[in-house]
Amino acid sequence: MSTLSASTRRSVLLLSCATFSSMAVQRLCDAMLPELSREFNVGLAEAARTISFFAVVYGLCQLFYGPLGDRLGKFRVVTWATLGCSAGCVLAVFALGLDMLVAARMLTALGAAAIIPLSMAWIGDNVPYAQRQETLAKLALGTTLGLTSGQVFGGLFTDTLGWRWAFVLMTLLFGVAGVLLWREGRRMARQQGGSAQAPQGEAPRLGFVTQAWAIVTGRWSRVVLIVALIEGATGFGALAIWATHLHEALGLSLSAAGVVVALFGLGGVLYMVTARWLIPRLGEAGLVRLGVSLLGLGALVVAYTPLAWPAAPACLAAGFGFFMLHNTMQTNATQMAPAARGTAVSLFAAFLFIGQSIGVLLAAALAARLGSAPTIAGAGVILCALGWGFAVLLRRRHLPAEAV
Repeated sequence: MSTLSASTRRSVLLLSCATFSSMAVQRLCDAMLPELSREFNVGLAEAARTISFFAVVYGLCQLFYGPLGDRLGKFRVVTWATLGCSAGCVLAVFALGLDMLVAARMLTALGAAAIIPLSMAWIGDNVPYAQRQETLAKLALGTTLGLTSGQVFGGLFTDTLGWRWAFVLMTLLFGVAGVLLWREGRRMARQQGGSAQAPQGEAPRLGFVTQAWAIVTGRWSRVVLIVALIEGATGFGALAIWATHLHEALGLSLSAAGVVVALFGLGGVLYMVTARWLIPRLGEAGLVRLGVSLLGLGALVVAYTPLAWPAAPACLAAGFGFFMLHNTMQTNATQMAPAARGTAVSLFAAFLFIGQSIGVLLAAALAARLGSAPTIAGAGVILCALGWGFAVLLRRRHLPAEAV
């Protein structure tokens, strides 16, 4: 098996830094919600617009970033999107009110939406298939660490220097990553003896609408996209209130609550480390069943534990389980339309984050009406049922191939 060139490894590392920042800024406001609610004198559901509006813009932008990356070059679009995120975070630092903060978050989401899916598509174009899964796992490691770090950054800065300083840090992270990506893009262009504008993989010959229609009307594609929508709402969406629940129900500080919930992301990191061993032993259906079972159990413990300490291992187990499901979903998303992989991944991300935006608003509203504990528990039960159903469909889909 040939090894990747030094240039490709360096590019993947820089893309991982960008995906780290993209996911960190997405979860940055989770632990800030109580403080934002107090500072701007609004309800928790109103403060949650900093998360839900981010997710709406993030999801909708997936509809055009795939074709844009094919036309202008995926690496180039990721570079400018990363620099755009830095500008959005600067506006958040100086936000004078909640509406301005929400607008800054939407601008940041406009750039962040390009980073993860186009980074995956760039790897698909430039890394041989035999090494692609391992390379994508490295990219996912940066994304998962970003999920963990974003919640820690949000809670820690809110409890110490103030929530605005979390956006100062993100400004620097995006700025440095964007400059390094720009330099790497220029280096690649010189090596190619011209412009890096054209994508290195073969661009799809069909238009976006034609490709998208073929994907959403495919039988298995519809299953994957619908499951992604519900996964986003009950998984990523409901996760936004976990830190607030630990703060209000168990009396943890915002920084402590952010650290505890960040173990959810650490659980994902542990899964990425053990995935090579787990996948051949459990198979896709087994991964999903075990994953959602761990997730459901973890959600119930977080929701109803009367003590603080069980929440830490529960978050760790829930994160491990969630990423067993999510990684399987990502794998199936990349296979929905191999001839139009960029469009397929973009649609998957769109459904996932539209679901998240719905889930954040719904979770905040239900928490205000019913309480955070039954909201968290209910989301865990729904996701568990969804996963077991999806595992059945996976087994049916692969049964004919296994029987041959």
